Amino acid sequence: MGAGVSGFATESDDGVSPSMKPKLSDIPESCIALVLMYLDPPEICNLARLNRAFRGASSADFIWDLKLPSNYKFLVHKLFDECGLSELSKKDVYARLCRPVQFDGGTRELWLDKSTGGVCVSLSSRALAITGIDDRRYWNHIPTDESRFQTVAYVQQTWWFEVGGEFEFQLPAGTYSLFFRLHLGKPSKRLGRRVCNTEHIHGWDIKPVLFQLTTSDGQHAVHRCYLDNPGNWVNYLVGDFVVENPNTLTRIKFSVTQIDCTHTKGGVCVDSVLICPFHCRDKNQSL
Repeated sequence: MGAGVSGFATESDDGVSPSMKPKLSDIPESCIALVLMYLDPPEICNLARLNRAFRGASSADFIWDLKLPSNYKFLVHKLFDECGLSELSKKDVYARLCRPVQFDGGTRELWLDKSTGGVCVSLSSRALAITGIDDRRYWNHIPTDESRFQTVAYVQQTWWFEVGGEFEFQLPAGTYSLFFRLHLGKPSKRLGRRVCNTEHIHGWDIKPVLFQLTTSDGQHAVHRCYLDNPGNWVNYLVGDFVVENPNTLTRIKFSVTQIDCTHTKGGVCVDSVLICPFHCRDKNQSL
């Protein structure tokens, strides 16, 4: 009788032995890949941990062709030694582009948004045109680990606040947002703890600053606001622009000014300018 019970336990309710039932590992890699192509990159990477079949399917080039930006070859040529990447799979190229890479002498940095493959670019304060930057009575470059470029421009006091720049690049088609990353007060560390010197903050509550951007195809955006939130880095939105032709260079000019000479202003750090896809705008504005 015991043998009969044992034999019954080896079968499921439908009379099929558990060892005969299909498993995840039995699904062909080609079928798995067809499903993975509809998922976001982080989801694909998570499923790749399930088993060997999913891991193999997750590396299919046709999946990552859909995830890479349309201009990824331009990006690879701009940022890397192409010979070193020629043997990599499309998945590995995607992973490399998701890690921030500096270029143009370390004054600019590019990376892909991991979830969407959107192209993000940051320009350091050293890549910007700052009126009076060479006059150490007013402006200084100060080191800080709070910047991805390890340095920011700090103005103690000025009558004429004018920071601008220009960027020409081949971007995938889509809508982009541009921000200035600014900080009221001078951040530093004391005994290992973050402190902020606010003694030089003045003048920003009298009149707003003017943010502007223009593009080579005639787009224009203007935004006025008061600088606030001392002691915190703030990404101030300048405006949005649209790239329609991903095969041509887009030139963007941008600036932030407060040139009313009836009063001085000071105590602000200029870190960088950020350009990111519109769908990444909310996450970047909260940084």
